[in-house]
Amino acid sequence: MAPVIEFDQVSLAFDDKVILDQVSFTLGAGDMKIILGASGAGKSTILRLILGLLKPDGGQIVVDGQRVDDMREADLMAVRANLGMVFQEGALFDSLTVRENVGYRLFEETQMPIAEVDARVNEVLGYVGLGEYGERMPSELSGGQRRRVAIARALTSRPRILLYDEPTTGLDPITALTIDAEIVKLRDLEHVSSIIVTHQLRDAFYVATHQAISMNGHVQFEPARPDQTARTVFLMLKNGKIAFEGPVDDLRHSTDEYLQAFLS
Repeated sequence: MAPVIEFDQVSLAFDDKVILDQVSFTLGAGDMKIILGASGAGKSTILRLILGLLKPDGGQIVVDGQRVDDMREADLMAVRANLGMVFQEGALFDSLTVRENVGYRLFEETQMPIAEVDARVNEVLGYVGLGEYGERMPSELSGGQRRRVAIARALTSRPRILLYDEPTTGLDPITALTIDAEIVKLRDLEHVSSIIVTHQLRDAFYVATHQAISMNGHVQFEPARPDQTARTVFLMLKNGKIAFEGPVDDLRHSTDEYLQAFLS
């Protein structure tokens, strides 16, 4: 199958500062890419390029079979319809209820009847374990609940691709684990292709080494099989270039001094 995302020799600089220098990678259907790197390495920039919010100085970017690096804003809307974005801190509308936040895209961008939107909102809230929270305000939620609402909002339009920007930053370890579990569920049970930008190594390694299995209507998490871990690939950025790309075991056993220092 053709990649759902492809970067081909993509470069970007802001004035004299090089952010990305001929970066190339692909993301296969149902696969996951976890992007690591120091602050300012260009991790979140990659997500903005995928969304078409930034244009590269050189190279090509293909998303869901369409080249987006030279696409007009009006045409980008159709591409973004197949993309879900989970922002750092959730980025919820504080003046809207949970239900209104989750259904916002369907309310504003489609002609779907209200009853169908509500049914879809209830479905995705139930999926993330917040089925009874629809009429609450974001201010009434914990940090972890806000992130799960953000994931539910990203799911409402049934995107083929999900982008996560630091989804567990600022959360305590136990709460972060609930977000990790949602990410694993979406990859393994919904077969959503995904890119995670993070500097939280604990969460990155959990996602890469665990798999979700549905048994008798219940979801269980267990250590991932080798064929499953191979579908989650780490990508390390350094000085605008890819310093490493490979599965979790290769990352852990790398003898590269920079990688060892980063992982320690």
